[in-house]
Amino acid sequence: MGIILWLIVGGIIGWLASMIMRTDAQQGILLNIVVGIVGAFIGGLIFSGGSINNAGLTLYSFLVSLLGAVILLAIVNLVRRGSVR
Repeated sequence: MGIILWLIVGGIIGWLASMIMRTDAQQGILLNIVVGIVGAFIGGLIFSGGSINNAGLTLYSFLVSLLGAVILLAIVNLVRRGSVR
């Protein structure tokens, strides 16, 4: 059940991050899931002092994951286009 929850929440977080960064037209559902999961990992590393939180799905973990996904998309945009947006 855990992997299914990761995929669903990762897809939602990736989709929201792509809407914030205005890259939604360029991404499909698979890339949204990858961005959401990798963004959650990045956000956990940055905002949890280098450790991954195993407390489950909370509002804090959702927001940290979303912020990590936005940071990931900003870095990708910076590398690809030379600008964050």
